[in-house]
Amino acid sequence: MSNFGLVVLGAHTGEYLVNEINLFKNKKNLLVEPVPYNFKKLINNTKLFNNIICCNKAVSDTNKAIKFYFVKENSIKKLGKHWASGIGSFNKNHILDHKYKRFKIEDEDIESIEITSVTFNDLVKEYSILSIEKLQIDVEGSEYNIMSSINLDEIRIDKILFEYKHFDGTFKEGKKLNEIKKKLLSSGYILNKIDGENILAEKNFNNT
Repeated sequence: MSNFGLVVLGAHTGEYLVNEINLFKNKKNLLVEPVPYNFKKLINNTKLFNNIICCNKAVSDTNKAIKFYFVKENSIKKLGKHWASGIGSFNKNHILDHKYKRFKIEDEDIESIEITSVTFNDLVKEYSILSIEKLQIDVEGSEYNIMSSINLDEIRIDKILFEYKHFDGTFKEGKKLNEIKKKLLSSGYILNKIDGENILAEKNFNNT
């Protein structure tokens, strides 16, 4: 079993993670990214680090064969938004619901692959993870399913940074987000909304 520094679910291409990775240069780090063309770039962008494990899987709360949707690589330039490559989801409508006057995505811009989803616990077992200093989750609407499946009494996670804006549907917040907030608070985490999209939960070990 190993103590991991950084674990990222939805690592994209890794180019925005370099500073974070450098903070954990003496620890193992796991970067998970399901979109095929993002994963290739992730491998290339992290090849100079010898403490990085890259995993080309999609994480959910179940193990099953399922379709996974993402924006076609050759549609990104046409759509005019670099972040389009980061919208990968088990729900095709989640991608289409991002459509607005400056982002005119259509059904023809979306590609799908058949993939076997894995659970967070699967990753913990596969990579023999004993503890995590920082867990980052940006998985386009699957945050609730993943976070509700994590047993915080079984694994030590010091910090959890997660995107909250899609918890109850695309650009919706509600009961599911409140449920996870209560779960984190009851497990001794302090919650801070750091911007319009992300919450940082930090474990208060003085009260445990």
